[in-house]
Amino acid sequence: MISHSLEETKQIARDFILKISPKENEATVVGLYGDLGAGKTSFTQGVARALEVEDNVVSPTFMIEKIYELPKNKNFAHLIHIDAYRLDSSSELTHLGWNEIISNPKNLILVEWPERIADIMPKHTKIYFKTLENLNSRGIDITY
Repeated sequence: MISHSLEETKQIARDFILKISPKENEATVVGLYGDLGAGKTSFTQGVARALEVEDNVVSPTFMIEKIYELPKNKNFAHLIHIDAYRLDSSSELTHLGWNEIISNPKNLILVEWPERIADIMPKHTKIYFKTLENLNSRGIDITY
């Protein structure tokens, strides 16, 4: 898919959230791949809005992880946004409760920079973001 604007990226995210549902025995994990500024956080903001998160959603670069409680009528109980960019090893994430959050089927987890924790990433949906020649446009490729 091609997004020509921030709003189009957020619309792609809203469409994406309509296509996924919780897994039976584990969290639903989505890896967001792409360079800095490629649209990973904008996509997460679109997912959050579609799930009726009212908080301001920003990249949790310095906090690593941000957990949003979702309205009771949603398929998921929590949206968990993780930014692994600053992690030196996956063990840092395991100390933050990674094994617990990936075992809860009511969690939807979006991970920016999942390649930095590849050794602990479960099977997951992969979304690749690429900045195109027109710097406002993004290529977005979703692999389920």
